[in-house]
Amino acid sequence: MSRYRRAFARVASACVKPNRRVAVQARKSDVVRTSRWEEGKSSDGQKWTTLEHNGPLFPPEYEPLPNNVVFYYSGEAFKLGLASEEIATFYAKMLDHEYTTKEVFQKNFFNDWREEMTEDERKVIKKLSKCNFSELHAYFVNKAEEKKNMTKEEKQALKEDNAKLTEQYGFCFLDGHREKIGNFRVEPPGLFRGRGEHPKMGKLKKRIQPEDITINCSKGSRIPGPPQGHKWRKVQHDNTVTWLASWVENIQGHPKYIMLNPSSKLKGEKDWQKYETARNLKLRVDSIRRQYQSDWSSHEMRNRQRGVALYFIDKLALRAGNEKEDDTADTVGCCSLRVEHITLHKELDGKEWVVEFDFLGKDSIRYYNKVPVEKRVFKNLKLFMENKDPDDDLFDRINTTYLNKNLNESMAGLTAKVFRTFNASTTLQDQLNIMTKEDMTVEEKILAYNRANRAVAILCNHQRAAPKTFEKSMQLLQEKIKKKKEQIELAKRELKEAKNAHRERPSDKSKNLVAKKEKVLKRLQEQLKKLQLQMTDKEENKVIALGTSKLNYLDPRITVAWCKKHKVPIEKIYNKTQRDKFAWAIDMTDEDFEF
Repeated sequence: MSRYRRAFARVASACVKPNRRVAVQARKSDVVRTSRWEEGKSSDGQKWTTLEHNGPLFPPEYEPLPNNVVFYYSGEAFKLGLASEEIATFYAKMLDHEYTTKEVFQKNFFNDWREEMTEDERKVIKKLSKCNFSELHAYFVNKAEEKKNMTKEEKQALKEDNAKLTEQYGFCFLDGHREKIGNFRVEPPGLFRGRGEHPKMGKLKKRIQPEDITINCSKGSRIPGPPQGHKWRKVQHDNTVTWLASWVENIQGHPKYIMLNPSSKLKGEKDWQKYETARNLKLRVDSIRRQYQSDWSSHEMRNRQRGVALYFIDKLALRAGNEKEDDTADTVGCCSLRVEHITLHKELDGKEWVVEFDFLGKDSIRYYNKVPVEKRVFKNLKLFMENKDPDDDLFDRINTTYLNKNLNESMAGLTAKVFRTFNASTTLQDQLNIMTKEDMTVEEKILAYNRANRAVAILCNHQRAAPKTFEKSMQLLQEKIKKKKEQIELAKRELKEAKNAHRERPSDKSKNLVAKKEKVLKRLQEQLKKLQLQMTDKEENKVIALGTSKLNYLDPRITVAWCKKHKVPIEKIYNKTQRDKFAWAIDMTDEDFEF
């Protein structure tokens, strides 16, 4: 076992304590190289010893509209105060967006806007339908066009200004290492959109001031200075957390953080811990499955519900479904399923004991699935639904907290979410083993990888709307394929002519010409195959989001090992952001790694 592996093992010991049998199983795929990652960390909750940074970067103050850009109310020009005008611009910028057509968005915006108006403004502006933002909207459309049409020199100057800001605010010093910060900018004010049909869409996200922000740094370090005329809400020195600055947003009262970049050492350690926990589950999952299957016949209803819920979380990769506030979108997970979300079919489409799921999951993405289940699961579901109304909870005796507490007793660090990571990573590993053949070209291997990733995305219900540019990009690909086929036909004719000429009058020159034409034809055929593979891949990914599982649920060591083993450049699978996030895996993984 390498020094790197021992260092990460010390980090993991605070979170995951596998049994003795697991601990002694050394995997040869864990052999790694030494690097900056190998400095061990304390297991007492301390994340760092020294932390110094320059604080967050605030958005610029509001720049008033020119006098010739006019807001109208009931057909009359009306001059807004600066505070009201700024909020009006938030709405004006979104006029061509679907959000501004939604009644909830309009209502929330107008209520919050009126709260920020002066008394005189409120006396006049009483209906959103009488407001005319068209000149404001046109002004910002023109500004966007001007930015698009900047000269090369202007763009370069802007790029250099941004680079200076990144250099000043985008890095910190943590335990002597210069680490990149994730998002060092405080979010500007605007209108809340939310995910799905969120009941708070359109509400005003207020400007965050230094007085709202808590700074976290080490004792004795240089405390970052607030903007002139302001002061921080609080300065603390908490080395058990990894955030640098924090505040509470006004829409839902949730804390927001400025954190280290995903490529940082602490983030890498946290990722490694997460995937090692999922990997350790592989050694315990059979006994856990036997336990939840025995729960199906328990005398206690709570145990039965726990067993069926775990079955769904394990087999269908359903999210656990955390308790939510009443003013959030009506999305559910396994534990928060209601009776109305499932339909039982003793027989359907030639299969027995089928459960039909239909509900809105995370981000209001519809989950619709018809799944054959074990007979005992089917009968338990029927029991759970007895004497209940459609809007009653299906699992009324359990919740996510109870489920996770029970799982943690089976294996330290185990939660319902770990099952999702475990099943996603296991599916990727299995699919790659099945689909990858040694005689494939690099392009064919990439298609095989994306198909394996797609199987995971389907399992986890990672959907997306078809991109707006999809049809156009497919049309361009079709045109390229058509053109390539024409080039191949021409190349075939030229090769045939060259061969005929060589047969009639053989010479070194004619022989070389045949070889040259054959080479051209082969290259064109390879290019055609590559284009056709791209088109197949694009079509298959039309409504499937591959990035979510790749970033959050798939052990990156599977991908890195696969790339190394099959000679596929990592850049073909991971973009720069992903390579930065998974630098630890790229650095430590051999081609023999198996999840």
